[in-house]
Amino acid sequence: MDVATVLPPKTVSSTKRVSKKSTPWSNLFVGALVQIFQSTTLGQPLEVLKTHVAANRTDTLRDALRKTWARGGLKRFYQGLIPWAWVEASTKGSILILVSTEVEGYCKDKMNFGSTVSGIAGGVAGGAAQAYLTMGFTTCMKTIEVTRSKAFKAGTPDRGTMAIFVDILKTKGIAGIYRGVNAVAPRQITGWSSRIGISRYAENQIRAFRGKGQREKLSFADKILASAIGGGLSCWNQPFEVLRVEMQSMTNDPNRPAKLTMASTAKHIIRSSGPLGLFRGVVPRIAVGVWSTVCMVGLGDAAKEAVAFRTSK
Repeated sequence: MDVATVLPPKTVSSTKRVSKKSTPWSNLFVGALVQIFQSTTLGQPLEVLKTHVAANRTDTLRDALRKTWARGGLKRFYQGLIPWAWVEASTKGSILILVSTEVEGYCKDKMNFGSTVSGIAGGVAGGAAQAYLTMGFTTCMKTIEVTRSKAFKAGTPDRGTMAIFVDILKTKGIAGIYRGVNAVAPRQITGWSSRIGISRYAENQIRAFRGKGQREKLSFADKILASAIGGGLSCWNQPFEVLRVEMQSMTNDPNRPAKLTMASTAKHIIRSSGPLGLFRGVVPRIAVGVWSTVCMVGLGDAAKEAVAFRTSK
């Protein structure tokens, strides 16, 4: 008998090795880099304005701009950037890109889901991982850093953010640092599932308009357009953001419940500001959503492709 008929062809094992998909751990680096870029450019100033309006619900966006500038000019729009926004950005960006990419790819390749459903699944997984692995304490400290300055008095020394962090940890433990995380989680899950899902849907519509197939690549400009649409339309979940800010805020409010749960916080906001109080800050949030999605989906896809191309050479 011919030996070739007994031994399996080498090409079969070679094909198996090639088809085996490995986790691109470089996405951790890509996610961190892109998210830091997002936060350092437009992200943090928009975040400061959004947080101000959500925490001070009687202020308009113009009031937020004026008061933020009055506290120290341009640098106050970057209050909380270092270290908390950078820590948050680098960790949550890494987690989001890695987890969402893996889940989205699995849904497409293994479960044969469409790009929109796969994007939603990736956003749900990435958003949940962000909230509970990285964003609990960083978002809390960033909000404290932005809101605590409203209570400063003349002649009162400015306590450092690390001193406040240590005080909370000593007096309230991990639960104090992770205060509001249960509002962060639904915000991140609904936010990123909407951002990625709507962005993928918009990409499909742009492909159809351009006469391209589902597997054909879009231009960079088309990717940015789809990401902007996804980011803008994902802000329907603003009530979760207002709840999160109120639960983590250090603004003086004697009427705020002593024990803040999502239900008691929602009742307090509606009682003090009406139902529309749950949507305070939605305008800067739309801007944050658009810019964040452009960076993490549009630029993120381009960065992942560029890194994958370089590592495959």
